Amino acid sequence: MKDLLIAIGKNAKKAFSKSISTKKKDKVLKDYQKIILINQSKIIKENKKDLYFATKKKLQSNLIKRLILDKKKVSLIIKSINSIKNLKDPVNNVLEKWRRPNGLKISKVTTPIGVISVIYESRPNVTSDVACLCFKSGNPVILKGGSEAYYSNKILSNLFRKVLKKNKVNINYVQFINNKNRKTVDFILSKMNKYIDVIIPRGGKNLVKKVQDFSRIPVIGHLEGLCHTYIDSNADLKLANKVILNAKLRNTAICGATETILVHQKILKKFCDLVLINLKNNGCKIIADNKIKKKFKGKIILAKESDWSKEYLAPIVSIKTVKNVREAINHINKFGTMHTDAIITKSSRVSKIFLKEVKSSIAMQNTSTQFADGGEFGFGGEIGISTNTLPPRGPVGLHQLVSYKYEVISNGKIRK
Repeated sequence: MKDLLIAIGKNAKKAFSKSISTKKKDKVLKDYQKIILINQSKIIKENKKDLYFATKKKLQSNLIKRLILDKKKVSLIIKSINSIKNLKDPVNNVLEKWRRPNGLKISKVTTPIGVISVIYESRPNVTSDVACLCFKSGNPVILKGGSEAYYSNKILSNLFRKVLKKNKVNINYVQFINNKNRKTVDFILSKMNKYIDVIIPRGGKNLVKKVQDFSRIPVIGHLEGLCHTYIDSNADLKLANKVILNAKLRNTAICGATETILVHQKILKKFCDLVLINLKNNGCKIIADNKIKKKFKGKIILAKESDWSKEYLAPIVSIKTVKNVREAINHINKFGTMHTDAIITKSSRVSKIFLKEVKSSIAMQNTSTQFADGGEFGFGGEIGISTNTLPPRGPVGLHQLVSYKYEVISNGKIRK
């Protein structure tokens, strides 16, 4: 296993030593779309193997749902590849340039980061998205997918390598670790820092925490998506009702789902009569503070302090009453995970305070937190979401997978 992983690392470094033109990148991605379409039935057949073993292992239904590849999902994969292909190449772009009084000409130019390793679970579409995003940004990628999606991941990565070979590009720009042994992750995190420049974990809390705790390689990622929506005193409650329902229940299993609702105390009765009833009628379990429990006639579980720190990933929501926007911000900055937080308000003044002062990587006004997604941001897809204070932050798409360097030109200047 160790020899295999070291060889993969060396192969990735060798692939990185040769840059690829934009024209060649786009040709590879175009061919990848075609080969996936041609092999659609084979992909679905391989996916059925994964589904069989997942059912046999009695995986949770939400994990099995993420695992499924059918014709609709394959068409979405192809659409995502096309979106990435159509984006501007993020490499070799001049971000700034200036001339110093001494005659030095300085340019800040984008460069690939280097070798990226992505450790992920469940969703097979991550394989194609990540391979395309890393390739177009000039970064070789080492893929370590979860054993539950082994066959689906393998065929999608092998098809990418086929089109690399067809286009005379080093096939090791994309490598998939075939070994199912969990110790491979331990070795990657602790022994591969000579070969890998960045680790990106995508998956559940346990996976991400392990990577963040034990990696000797820089990590881009987020541990939890504890997202909030705050409803201000002057919010349009009809709009709030629509947005909240979507933010909580559209897809409860994603990291952008709202987990806590904060409500201004002045609109508590109206909120309960409209928004809360709507959530309840749509099958959402309510955990709320005592003030809301007194106002709402339906069944409510009284919230404990620990409930403000829970990411449910289920049709359950915590609700708390606050006095004003400042209290809402303080709550979010204390209990939130710097993922995505939103305010519902008609006041531009209050909105400005909220958007500027929450520490979140994504702050929204009158918008569902479920838009916290690289595809929805126009990034063509995403490799993950970062809640790191240092960049990149928020959805990490094509243009976030680059670093930069300074190019300095003169006519023989020396420093005195």
